[in-house]
Amino acid sequence: MKIIASHEHVASPAGQKVIELPNDADPFELDLAGVDRIDLQFPKFTDGRAFSQARLLRGRLKFAGELRATGDVLIDQLVQMARCGFDVAVLREGVDMADAQRQFDRFKAFYQGDVTHPLPHFREAA
Repeated sequence: MKIIASHEHVASPAGQKVIELPNDADPFELDLAGVDRIDLQFPKFTDGRAFSQARLLRGRLKFAGELRATGDVLIDQLVQMARCGFDVAVLREGVDMADAQRQFDRFKAFYQGDVTHPLPHFREAA
């Protein structure tokens, strides 16, 4: 997962089709044709509906473009974001990039499957 600072985030870069999806919107109502990136919003850290949207977009709708977490992104949620299908997380102002990266260094493997590795660990072991 790529981690970027808030000042590096460009809402609609030239030449890309970007959808900013509020966390109360239904992903099944989207026309994903030609969409390069979907920005999923975390209005506050206690509202995790964007996790479900990411999972639906990757798992059921087979969206292959970039999923970006924006808003109140906490570093302790980054690993779960990656496991749900996010490619990029935009950190809030004042959050240390090194602290964010350390989250991925702490957790190298998981027993259960996720979007990236659908098979649980015991199924991969031979």
